[in-house]
Amino acid sequence: MQQSADPTVAVVLPPREGFGPRRTGALGLLARRYVATPGFRTTIFGGPQDGPVFPNIDFVPVKPTVWWPGPTNVRFAIAVAARLKQTRPALIEVHNRPEIALAIAARLPDIPVTLILNNDPQEMRGAQTASERGALLAKLALVMTSSEYLRGRLLDGVANPARPPAVLPNCLDLNELPPPRPRERLILFAGRVVAEKGPDAFVMACAAALPLLPGWRAIAIGADRFREDSPETAFVQSVRAAAEHAPVAMAGYRDHPEVLDAMSRAAIVVVPSRWPEPFGLVALEAMASGAALICSPRGGLREVAGDTALYADPDRPEGIAAALKLLGRDEARRNDMAAAGRARARQFDLPVIAEQLAALRCGVLGAGGR
Repeated sequence: MQQSADPTVAVVLPPREGFGPRRTGALGLLARRYVATPGFRTTIFGGPQDGPVFPNIDFVPVKPTVWWPGPTNVRFAIAVAARLKQTRPALIEVHNRPEIALAIAARLPDIPVTLILNNDPQEMRGAQTASERGALLAKLALVMTSSEYLRGRLLDGVANPARPPAVLPNCLDLNELPPPRPRERLILFAGRVVAEKGPDAFVMACAAALPLLPGWRAIAIGADRFREDSPETAFVQSVRAAAEHAPVAMAGYRDHPEVLDAMSRAAIVVVPSRWPEPFGLVALEAMASGAALICSPRGGLREVAGDTALYADPDRPEGIAAALKLLGRDEARRNDMAAAGRARARQFDLPVIAEQLAALRCGVLGAGGR
């Protein structure tokens, strides 16, 4: 148990981020894991939840203020800042929203505010231009990115950053993974069913490969959103129609433990992302679960998988199909890739990354927050 003398960190999630079973995305999962960071007590601030939150975690729901005009993120930041002005944490750590971090820092100038980026800052309000990104690095105590790829995007056009950003990779808690089990002849996609994630490329590749792989089957887990009531968009419908002929089973949304269970059984996992993945948490989960990985070479995925994966262009499904046929016919290679992936995944285990986060926090506090 942490000692009461440990400094308190207020972790601020985006206002629409779920933080409980059956409605949590990557940010909520990471925040939940970072509660274990040694030497700190954590309180998590987020938007109101429509169900129970994760147990044994200090979670404070905050509604965006209604009296201030402007975007939801800014109104949420104002309401959170009012709460933090009363609790006075040692450090405020914002997840993935530059404008929330800037708004809180402006209202609480005597408390250091840091930002953890898990998406491209050039697509976020408050960091779209080089001048905005330079100001962000100057106004916050520290900005952390989940990959070198994102760090490069943050520094693009910023010649002399006031405070250089740090890289803090995403993590897994390997103790939470299902136990090893015999591998099924199963090819798996797990992720949002949106064009950027390439589920249509997965279906086309499986349609080409499965007839040549007797005894194999394919499943796509996911929906348009990370929740059970995810909308049935036109893109989801088109992928579902193509999957019926592939054949690929469309499992729809599944809670995170169910996704990990499927990965623990799948022999092959495919991550065919078209957009440059900022990190590639699904790829890391597949490696840690012992599946052979086929993935896109874009964004931060190579930083995660290194030489333990086969890489295929998501815009060329025939290349993914070729990789599927290669691995489907070569059990020894699948086993070698699975072992290498598991070994690499240990670099991203929660205790390893939590120690890095603790060191970065201590550095901020030791520097007086600025």
